[in-house]
Amino acid sequence: MIGCIIQARMGSSRLPGKTMLKIDGQNPLLYYVIKQIQFSKFIDKIVVATTELPEDDIIFNFVKSLGIECFRGSEKDVLDRHYQCAKKYSFSIIVRIPSDKPLIDPQIIDLVIDKFKQNSFDYVTNFLPYTFPYGTEVEVLSYTALEKTWNKAQLPSEREHVTPYIYTHKEEFQIFNVENSENLSVYRWEVDRKNDLKLVKLIISKIRKQPILMKDILDLFSREPDLIKINKDHVHDEGYRKSLKEDKEFLKSDRKIS
Repeated sequence: MIGCIIQARMGSSRLPGKTMLKIDGQNPLLYYVIKQIQFSKFIDKIVVATTELPEDDIIFNFVKSLGIECFRGSEKDVLDRHYQCAKKYSFSIIVRIPSDKPLIDPQIIDLVIDKFKQNSFDYVTNFLPYTFPYGTEVEVLSYTALEKTWNKAQLPSEREHVTPYIYTHKEEFQIFNVENSENLSVYRWEVDRKNDLKLVKLIISKIRKQPILMKDILDLFSREPDLIKINKDHVHDEGYRKSLKEDKEFLKSDRKIS
């Protein structure tokens, strides 16, 4: 079974509660993530994986109201959360989509899944290196690769961000990166800060269709180029960079994940 795990929580440090912030006056960011993914032709089941913290009850209740499964697991050990979720639902192939991507393109999702299905890869993505816009990142991995990563990953960055162990240990996995025909990594429509949210709200207000595809957004940008300036000042992967600093402290203390 091909299962999509949407990683979601309320405790974002840069934009608190962003997962449930209203995008169109009625529906929150998480609603759009789910609705976009539902247009995938290959995904059999969608599960939102949140934490066991009381503050994430709102996510659990909202997801259930949509008729979507919600798994609750570790706050810090996000790798364990994904592994336990995939194990519970017997996913043989896992599609990983964080909840900060309300405009994730289902056609790109299916492109990456198809590449995975047609070959004997352990892990396929589209950001090693980036050629697609930020906000369209897709990761597809086998349950075997996830279980191996869960068993072997030790560093804080590897446990919090789920897949770094895979692409920093390329000798242990069969990895493939799907590249776009044109490098579009200058564009960004993931939601990390207030300006990102502002841009996404404008995109959704101007493109009145479902799903909203990458080409729709690029067409909009060509007509209204000033939109691109809204969130041009950003630092990507701030959370991951913070985790890399935690890795250094972890290695000094010589701790191990039990």
